Amino acid sequence: MSQWLTLVQKEILEMWRNYKWIWVPITFILLGVTEPLTSYYLPQILDSLGGLPDGTKIEIPIPSAQEVLAAGLGQYSTIGVLIIVLSTMGLIAGERKSGVAAMILVKPVSYLSYVTAKWAGSLLLVWLSFFIGYFATWYYTGQLFEWVPIGEFFLSYLLYGLWLTVILTITVFFSSSLITPGMAGFSSLALVLILSIVSGTLSHLLEWSPAQLTSYASVGLVTGELPEHTLPASLLAAAIIMTLLWLSVIIFKKKELATT
Repeated sequence: MSQWLTLVQKEILEMWRNYKWIWVPITFILLGVTEPLTSYYLPQILDSLGGLPDGTKIEIPIPSAQEVLAAGLGQYSTIGVLIIVLSTMGLIAGERKSGVAAMILVKPVSYLSYVTAKWAGSLLLVWLSFFIGYFATWYYTGQLFEWVPIGEFFLSYLLYGLWLTVILTITVFFSSSLITPGMAGFSSLALVLILSIVSGTLSHLLEWSPAQLTSYASVGLVTGELPEHTLPASLLAAAIIMTLLWLSVIIFKKKELATT
């Protein structure tokens, strides 16, 4: 256990050196404040653009605080996912390519500890960055509209964070399977995109898909009730995370042993 904690600490320190602890949270904060500010100041923004005939009035219905918070979550489905993949695609593939992984594994370090420590370090970065960004969304929504109950905030945070964990684990899987970080990132984005599109198109058939957790979190915010398939989707997401981690260790071990 002490060896694993040492590896996690090494990963956290490495992310400090790469400034990930700075630019990833800042990016998530910018994503977080965009939606409430845009929703509140949209009429003024449209008026400043001009180009409308005199006397024209644009009446935009004021969204509820829950709708603004749910729309804020949508920001993380695009740029947020891209940030996660770009910041973690070289997690293992980069060290394999540079030979650092081989140097670490020469010591009495297990493949399981190596892979899971990297995953855990990145998981801490993702969850903390997402919390800071989403908390900024909640705070500005409360200041500009009305306060959403903190319980609803945390519930949607956990559901959405679980989906982001699936994305992170997919990236770790491809990073351990491929030696090129760029290919690992491309493969991860492609799989996440396909999963999201298929789950959205066939939502009536794939109600248990982990990709549905994004919509379930939003629905829970707007309606105050979670859809009935939230628990199966969450359990399947947890199973996928564990399976992909297990496969990552096995594939990484085979590839490393093949090269030695």
